[in-house]
Formats: sequence, C-alpha cells, structure tokens
Amino acid sequence: MTYIHLILEFLKTGLLAIGGGLATLPFLREISSKYGWFTEQELVDMLAISESTPGPLGVNMATYAGWNAAGIPGGTVATLSLVLPSVITVLIIARFLKRYGENKIVTGAFWALRPAATGLIGGALFVLLIVTLSGTEAANLPSVSLYALLTAACFAGEYIPGIKKLRIHPLFFIAAGAIFGIVLNLAQ
Repeated sequence: MTYIHLILEFLKTGLLAIGGGLATLPFLREISSKYGWFTEQELVDMLAISESTPGPLGVNMATYAGWNAAGIPGGTVATLSLVLPSVITVLIIARFLKRYGENKIVTGAFWALRPAATGLIGGALFVLLIVTLSGTEAANLPSVSLYALLTAACFAGEYIPGIKKLRIHPLFFIAAGAIFGIVLNLAQ
C-alpha cells in the first residue's frame, strides 16, 4: 500500500509542482503531514542534502522521501513517479509549441505561470525559514510576523541596486549560511 501512496503522491507532485525543485516543497510538507514518512525538520535536512548532491533538487528530494518511506524500492518508485508527468508534459508541449509557439494566447499562458511558480517557491521559502530559524514545527511558532519580515528581506536583497555588481562567489554565501546555521544552533 505504501508504494501506491508513493506513486499517487509523487505523480501529483510531479504534475503540479511548476517552477522547479523548490516548488515541490509544499507538496512534500503535505505528504509529511498526511503519511508521517518524515518530519518538517527532516524535510529541512532533506533540502540541505538535496542541494548538496548532484542532480535536480526535486528529484533528489523525491528519492530521499521515497527511501525514507520504503527503502530503495520506495526511492525508485517516488523518483520515477515524480519525473513521469514532466516527461509526458514536455513531449506534449514540444509538439504543441512547434505548431502554435508564436500565438499570443500561448505566450500569455506561459507568462501567467510565472507568478504561480514564484508564489509556490516563496511559500516554501517562508516555511523553511521558520523551521530552520526556530527549530520547531511551523504551526507551533509564536511570532510568524518576524519570519515573514525576514523572508521579505531575503527577496528584497535580490533587488538591491548594485548587489549583482559585487560579483561575490557563491561559495561565500554557502559558507556564510553554514556559519549562520551553526551559530543559531549553538544559541538554542
């Protein structure tokens, strides 16, 4: 029965998580609360491990979640179930775009998907920020407004004029995040 649940949940996630690997996080949170295969803290760890390993983020997290639920066969089933809708969708869209790619309605529809993907990713970032900074489940937080402010600041940081001109190497941000995480963990 676990395999059927893995197939159904990850088919749904693969079909509806538009916007890349981070867009799978709300679906993984739902799977976590529905089946208890992993906690929110394990989801944060899963994200960190998936970001650190080669391969697409969503696929890595599906593999990890499936493995948590049912070992190696579970990881395989979850991964294939997550990828299958994307493969089918890309094949259909490629055929469709070949014929109607210049149509204004088609280009408008693709333009409209961007805010939806941004909203999914932003919501996931907010919850991960809450769980990471507080060390508690997202529903148990006393001061959500502080974390909302921090999330907004993270998004705004991308738009500060001149920040991209600094050309800071990504390893700096990885190291700063690691140090920040260690300090916060020691402070708790």
